[in-house]
Amino acid sequence: MEPSIDIAWDDARRVNQQNWEDRVPLHEVAYGLDAFDDPGHLSDVVRHDVPVLERFLPSASLVGVDLCHLQCHIGTDTVSLARAGATVTGVDFSPSALQVASALAARSGVAARWVETDVLDARRAVTGDFDVVYTSIGTITWLNDLDRWAAQVAALLRPGGTFYIRDGHPALYALDENAPDLTTRYRYFGDGTAQQWDEESTYVGDGKIAHPRTYEWPHPLAEILGSLLRAGLRIVHFDEGRMLPWRFSPRMVEVPGGYAWPEAERDLVPCTFTIVARRE
Repeated sequence: MEPSIDIAWDDARRVNQQNWEDRVPLHEVAYGLDAFDDPGHLSDVVRHDVPVLERFLPSASLVGVDLCHLQCHIGTDTVSLARAGATVTGVDFSPSALQVASALAARSGVAARWVETDVLDARRAVTGDFDVVYTSIGTITWLNDLDRWAAQVAALLRPGGTFYIRDGHPALYALDENAPDLTTRYRYFGDGTAQQWDEESTYVGDGKIAHPRTYEWPHPLAEILGSLLRAGLRIVHFDEGRMLPWRFSPRMVEVPGGYAWPEAERDLVPCTFTIVARRE
């Protein structure tokens, strides 16, 4: 890993898109899409997120809610949100991912709209506005400009609309995933430069990726929260969690719904953060 790379957004975006295109066929197998043949099946991510999100909705339910899912990948969470009652629009920059998502929705009997665009251009590409904008797990480290991101979120929301994000905690991402203990290795604070990674594998599934290079940006909590506040949103909920839906480190142990640090370390570092914000 190269810790500080000054690269133009368009160049980084092109490299990252190649990498995510390569991931699609691996994830199509590894995500267990056959489980969606059961009409009651929801992804683990959505099973976790919906009870939290619904606490902040006027009707305390996703039923009948217009929802835009940013960075939806192959649509497992989007389809699950539709099964929870929402009218869904999925947004992603990978055409192959959206093809799989569309096929999954059709196979699952779920009505969904799919929009191919960068999340940083979402307002221009997506028609309509929404009661809920949703994003969850493995999203904002791929973005260089959180002010631009938060502006897209705010512009997509109707007045009174709700934004929900759960993602990997920046304190977690600062840790050395291969160390024998909790050791900080990577930057917690961002400085505008990217981190360059070269990994032939992906976070789930077997097989190698033809384009292994990616670029990510560290974003501390102050930047994440500040970007939403600067976009005019009001923070109504913040929380931190001890469990992830993927194995960040080989030392993590499987727990119900995901992975966590060994029990003796579980209270030492957060794994996720959750923010709910509202457009007034």
